[in-house]
Amino acid sequence: MNAPTQTSFAELEYASKKRQTRREIFLAEMEQVVPWTLLLAQLEPHYPQSGRRGRQPMALNRMLRIYCMQQWFSYSDRQMEDALYEIESIRRFAGFGSVTEALPDETTILNFRHWLEKHKLTEVLLSTVNDHLKNQGLLVSKGTMVDATIVHAPSSTKNQDQARDPAMHQTKKGNQWYFGMKIHVGADVNSGAVHSVTVTAANTADIVELPKLLREDDQVIFADAGYTSDDYKKGSRHLGLCWCVNDKRKPGKNLSSRQRKRNRKYSSVRARVEHIFRIIKCQFGFRKTRYRGLEKNAAQVNWLVALANLYLLRRQLMAA
Repeated sequence: MNAPTQTSFAELEYASKKRQTRREIFLAEMEQVVPWTLLLAQLEPHYPQSGRRGRQPMALNRMLRIYCMQQWFSYSDRQMEDALYEIESIRRFAGFGSVTEALPDETTILNFRHWLEKHKLTEVLLSTVNDHLKNQGLLVSKGTMVDATIVHAPSSTKNQDQARDPAMHQTKKGNQWYFGMKIHVGADVNSGAVHSVTVTAANTADIVELPKLLREDDQVIFADAGYTSDDYKKGSRHLGLCWCVNDKRKPGKNLSSRQRKRNRKYSSVRARVEHIFRIIKCQFGFRKTRYRGLEKNAAQVNWLVALANLYLLRRQLMAA
């Protein structure tokens, strides 16, 4: 039987603080809503048992928590290492009691991210989170809201190749040009949580990704005018789907009052899909790509969406 660990003076002092910071409150909520056991069960079969020269790798549960905080606070690998040394709440959330412990450096954090990318495990993690939400009754409606958002990529050519990222492209929205990639999502009508996600270059038309964002048992589709298509409309009706996509004004012809009324009705439902983009961009700070290529960014987006789902539904999950 192991002897109980003695509480240090630093831990007692930390526990008796007068108030919690917003970061500490956020981390306490995420501690409750993230299904750690389920996620670790998916990762453990792939995780290396020994490192170079027989060294034991950093504990998986600690690395997963660090990877979560990288997404929540938009930290680079170096910033994450610095935060573990500087910020007490982040170090404790990762499972380290003291700054004198063997904290992972930026190379260890980088290697963990590359390991997730190599085995395409962020897709598995997103699926695991969504299965957990289904079991909680939060992702079970028969309707889908689809939408897309543009994420900027660095347009500078001051690099070794003296060129922009070849996987990214530019597109025009309104009267402004954007360079980067596009995140396409399919979200549950009732909960607003994302069940399907794809990542493409910014110049990909929204309607092209529509079939990949729908579920087999969907009965209704909500989308903005960017998804207007007579062929898809006829096809959905043939399949028994309710096509609730906003009408688009045709050249030289305005929408009728009936069409405008119908668009407002559809938009009142469809607008909820924007909440997930607000969380990813405003709460988590993912406004610009950090990596080159769609594959690495898609891996990050999968995990960002999973964490955004949990944050969006944290009240319901904590109550349950």
